[in-house]
Amino acid sequence: MLSKSLKLIPLKKVKKSLPEQPGVYIFWQKPKLPLYVGKAINLKSRVSSYFSPLVIGKTKKMVQEANYLSFTITASELEALLLEARMVRKLNTRYNTLLKDDKHPLYIKITKEAYPRVLTARKIEEKGNIAFFGPFPSSIHVKRVLKMLRKIFPYADHKPTKKTCLNYQIGLCNPCPSFIENQADKDIAEALRRSYLKNIKMINHILQGRVGTVKKDLAKEIDKLSKGELFEEALEVRNKLDSLNYITQPRQEIESFMDNPNFIEDVRQKELGSLKRILNQFIPVKSLKRIECFDVAHFSGKQTTSSMVVFIDGNEDKSLYKHFRIRQEAKGDDTKSLEEVVTRRLKHLQDWGTPDLVVVDGGKPQVGVFYRIFSQHNIHTIGIAKRHETLVIPKKVEGQLRFESIVLPRSEAKNLIQRLRNEAHRFAQRYHHLLFKKELIQDFD
Repeated sequence: MLSKSLKLIPLKKVKKSLPEQPGVYIFWQKPKLPLYVGKAINLKSRVSSYFSPLVIGKTKKMVQEANYLSFTITASELEALLLEARMVRKLNTRYNTLLKDDKHPLYIKITKEAYPRVLTARKIEEKGNIAFFGPFPSSIHVKRVLKMLRKIFPYADHKPTKKTCLNYQIGLCNPCPSFIENQADKDIAEALRRSYLKNIKMINHILQGRVGTVKKDLAKEIDKLSKGELFEEALEVRNKLDSLNYITQPRQEIESFMDNPNFIEDVRQKELGSLKRILNQFIPVKSLKRIECFDVAHFSGKQTTSSMVVFIDGNEDKSLYKHFRIRQEAKGDDTKSLEEVVTRRLKHLQDWGTPDLVVVDGGKPQVGVFYRIFSQHNIHTIGIAKRHETLVIPKKVEGQLRFESIVLPRSEAKNLIQRLRNEAHRFAQRYHHLLFKKELIQDFD
């Protein structure tokens, strides 16, 4: 059964309690009688939809029978998906059978073959497979997660043939088993096969909830390739690690959420405490309730944008995010772009809120821009340099601006800083790509 600390909230009061974060929710008729388990990218939005007058049929009947709701916040959609499957299987809730869209739940299997395939299945087929996961109530979410994983660790859903598949051409089945089998050079074929099997191993570990193991393996591979001066290969692995960090965020074993429904809040408090302890060695930080992170995106100086993402109590608050379209002429100059951004940000300290800490994706030049302006308003500023995940902390020493550079050890603070940086980068790139696409369309008109 689930943890006894799971909090059941009366439905009349539940709307005020729901956060805008990913997670899993459970409708209960009474304590020890769960009715339905669901997952959401945004708990507040998803659960609120059940109380719409447009809800009909079995869903309406389930809501009428329910008296309580509980929820568990997770760090990512992937965690929510895996936790939902575990809870459905554990609680065997009646309405998960009545309300599912498909006649049968969806499973994920990794076949036991020379070139294992990653496939979905509609029935339990645990024999003859390396691994079998599920049931997953929502086929849409399963396919979306597999799509995300496939971009990082390409895999095949077909057996070897004489010709490579279409997915090989777009990088989703690379190396393709068909390409490997048609290699004349046995050494090259064996190297490619090992690469393929490594991708399968990584996917297997992720679906088991062992993302930490995958991240460690990738980090070791990057270090090994760098020492061997194989920098292009190291960059490819680094991109995989960055992508994995983004889709999973710092994650834990799924059982942790089942044992402690407030697990993610506890993790966030540990992250904030860890970062505060590091910063207080150099600058006096009293609170980290509101942290803002800024990044700049452009392509050869074109369509330069900047992002401001906001974390409240260590969690993303997307309702507070802001985009900036850079107006000044030297748009390829990150430092001047940031100078414009910080000037525009200062105009909104009252209506947007005042940050306790500002994090800039960049080194000394970028941090210096923010520090010179924000320090006049008693707002702390630090930077995050990508090389070895180094914190850049500015401070005045005898009237001179100096910088402390701290390589972050593996810790809760490092998890928080990476989440901030990755989210700021994603948000900046999103707006930059939108503007760039509009420019391309106009050029063709």
